[in-house]
Amino acid sequence: MYTGRDSIAPFVASPIEVVRKMLEYSDLKPGENLYDLGCGDGRVVIMAAEEFGASSVGVDLNKRLVSEARKKAKALGLDERVKIVHGNIFDLDLSQADVVTMYLTTGANEKVRPKLEQELEAGARIVTHDFSIPGWSSERNLKFREGYRSHTIYLYRWDPDE
Repeated sequence: MYTGRDSIAPFVASPIEVVRKMLEYSDLKPGENLYDLGCGDGRVVIMAAEEFGASSVGVDLNKRLVSEARKKAKALGLDERVKIVHGNIFDLDLSQADVVTMYLTTGANEKVRPKLEQELEAGARIVTHDFSIPGWSSERNLKFREGYRSHTIYLYRWDPDE
């Protein structure tokens, strides 16, 4: 299992409409816990709290992006429901997650997969943008165009018995 301290994927922000589709596709409900691995500027965790009523936790290695995300959440009055952690995704406990979102690379998803398998409760949903999780079969996926780009959203439901 990968436990390195270095970044496993570059920061590329998901467009806002893609974020909204990811959250809708995950069937995120008010009061659920969402964790965004590699949260960047916090757009996923902020939208999850603001528009979906979820409690959300984001984690990122980039100190500047973490600071930016924290400021946005505070300015929107969401600091009670949004927590931004400056740190490594491998150090974050995911056992309380109902939904995990990721916009990493396929290789990074493969490195994160053992952590998901060890820590998630049965029934947790995992939503990835553009990159699948090697070795897992998605429950369903959605292909669509947003602006000039095509996107794919993969939805997984963790079942430790599979």
